[in-house]
Amino acid sequence: MRAMVVGARRTAEELGRAFPSVPVKTSGRDGVLATVGPARALVVATPGAEPVPEGGYAAAVLLDGWALLGRADLRAGEESVRRWMNAAALLRPAAELVVLADMALPAVQALLRWDPVTYAERELADRAELGFPPAVRMATLTGTASAVRQMLEETRLPAEAQVLGPVPVDESGQERAMIRVPRTGGAALAAALKGASGVRAARKAAEVVRVSVDPLDLI
Repeated sequence: MRAMVVGARRTAEELGRAFPSVPVKTSGRDGVLATVGPARALVVATPGAEPVPEGGYAAAVLLDGWALLGRADLRAGEESVRRWMNAAALLRPAAELVVLADMALPAVQALLRWDPVTYAERELADRAELGFPPAVRMATLTGTASAVRQMLEETRLPAEAQVLGPVPVDESGQERAMIRVPRTGGAALAAALKGASGVRAARKAAEVVRVSVDPLDLI
């Protein structure tokens, strides 16, 4: 048995054995390299920690594309395209780029065609159809089941507000409710939640409800 995601350190070790005469440099959690020189070398970097090469990379392989795209995150595809393009931008002209992912996926096609605009337009249309940000404004309430339900009852939400949940977040008993309004109702929603939070703070409610407006970690 072996891990499905090998990791940067293990990848560097395997490449070092495969190419014993080529130095292998790593950039990631244990130390980020800002730049690398023009000398021949293999660079293994975690997403976002790619060092800037003098003259550009001759080739790049984007590993574990399925892991990036398969994350339980509304922005998984968007974030994957951003990270891939940032890495690809470090290549020299006419360099080779290989991405290990299903080429039929829209995010992969956006990279292959170098067309983030079409991908963003498609993503926005999908989110508008499903009622997800940034097509709407959304807030989340996270806390114990009783605290979240009590705050929902006490908050004077805008008339157009839709409440989704609450649903369990983890095994600790925390729950999360999502409230969405049209983009024009964002200010009213924020004001209503601020007022409700102020009331809970004034009466020193024992259980804390964490309020987040347009959170990045929506799901």
